[in-house]
Order: sequence, then C-alpha cells, then structure tokens
Amino acid sequence: MTRPQVSAPPLSLAEATADTDAFSRRFTVLEDGPLVWDQLLALSRRFSFSGRQVYDTNIVATMLAHGETRLLTFNHSDFRRFGSLIEIVTP
Repeated sequence: MTRPQVSAPPLSLAEATADTDAFSRRFTVLEDGPLVWDQLLALSRRFSFSGRQVYDTNIVATMLAHGETRLLTFNHSDFRRFGSLIEIVTP
C-alpha cells in the first residue's frame, strides 16, 4: 500500500494504517500456521510454481486450511492453476 504502483500512488503510513484497521474490522483475517504449511506442501506436490508464485500459492493454502473457497482478485491469471480448488472472482 505504501509502495508506488503503476495504477495508484503510494499511501502514507498513516493512510495505510487506517485502511488496514478498517479492513480488519470488516473482514476475518485468516491466520498462517501448521495447517497452512500442510496445505502448501500438498499444493507443491500437485502444482508447479516457483519464485513470487509461492506467495499466491500460500494465499490458496491459507484459504484451503480455513475452508474458504472464494477469492476476489484483480490477478485472475495468477490463480488460474488453482481453479479446480477455488472459485476465482474478478471485480
């Protein structure tokens, strides 16, 4: 949120903190932990990914560990490989 993007200017730390606080009051934040690790390892046996794709795979592992199946994302292509496991929702 504080890093410059092509599509938007960076937020100040105060703005990012306020946005994060509002987000956490509105949504449930899924925790990382041993169940997520187990899911990540299972995904690594089933799908091919490397480098920065590990972050996307960790998102899917976190979802699966918590029983969540719907992902809202602007980056549909980053998650397409997991389409058999999750529903990808694009705005």
